[in-house]
Amino acid sequence: MKKFAMIQMGEDYDPKIHNACFSLQGRESYNLTVRNMEEACELAKKLVEEGFGAIELCGAFGEENARKLVEVTENKIPIGYVVNFPEQVQMAIDFFSGNKE
Repeated sequence: MKKFAMIQMGEDYDPKIHNACFSLQGRESYNLTVRNMEEACELAKKLVEEGFGAIELCGAFGEENARKLVEVTENKIPIGYVVNFPEQVQMAIDFFSGNKE
């Protein structure tokens, strides 16, 4: 069974309850949460140990933190991160910071 994880980071998440798993045709897709980079590092290492094949990160991570997770997981699985088109960066910041509904 192929396993994939999308990790979202935000200080208001409770990783014990804010998560979901979708199974479909030999794949499991997990939507997981962390509150900070320390939790993200621990989770990423755990996912590698559990046989996950890829991790995608929400935009809150950015390139620097995505690279840190590649290092923490010893480059054993692909790790990507969400980005916005340059002309939409401020829109995304406004939305996720609560400045816009």
